Amino acid sequence: MKVGLFGGSFDPIHRGHIEPVREARRALGLDRVIYLPTAKPPHKPGRVLAPAHARYTMVELALLFEEGLYASPHELTVDRPAYTIETLEHFRAEMPEAELFLIIGGDSFVDLHLWVRWREIPRLARIAVLARPGWDLDVPSSFQNKMPLDPEVAELARTDRVLLLRQPPVDVSSTRLRELLAARLPLPEGAVPDLVVGYLQKYDPYR
Repeated sequence: MKVGLFGGSFDPIHRGHIEPVREARRALGLDRVIYLPTAKPPHKPGRVLAPAHARYTMVELALLFEEGLYASPHELTVDRPAYTIETLEHFRAEMPEAELFLIIGGDSFVDLHLWVRWREIPRLARIAVLARPGWDLDVPSSFQNKMPLDPEVAELARTDRVLLLRQPPVDVSSTRLRELLAARLPLPEGAVPDLVVGYLQKYDPYR
């Protein structure tokens, strides 16, 4: 079995979180992809998020009719941030026969050397990087003005433990969606799955 793991704050989830992963599942031949909404993102300290249970519910609703895409509450810890290496260790123990793929964005890959115990990650899972067309692993400055890759990460990128998936850009931003929701303005058509829109209208987690 081939299983993808895709974590994030999903604040809120939108089509940019779904379409590239749907395509990654097809390209990699994954049996399933598990979305992992995290209660306290380690790389976003101090940022105010919608309640963790609300973000998890929205992910479940968004994926309800998506074949092969599932939500897991594993990272909904409340006492401390959930670290990717620990999540991988958990799923490796849960599914010892599975081949794991960690799906991350190109911007996250550039910052990989800042992650807790990052050197152990490729031993547990291959890293599938969602990158925009024309994005170069050796010159990632074109991707959100990031600096060039850390030398160790650059070396890792040249191995078969890293897979670069060229993804067409999806012009949707969680930040912009939160601004619109806070201002009680309509969301762009198709930016957010209909079931999630209904949840947002009823429970208003960004009020």
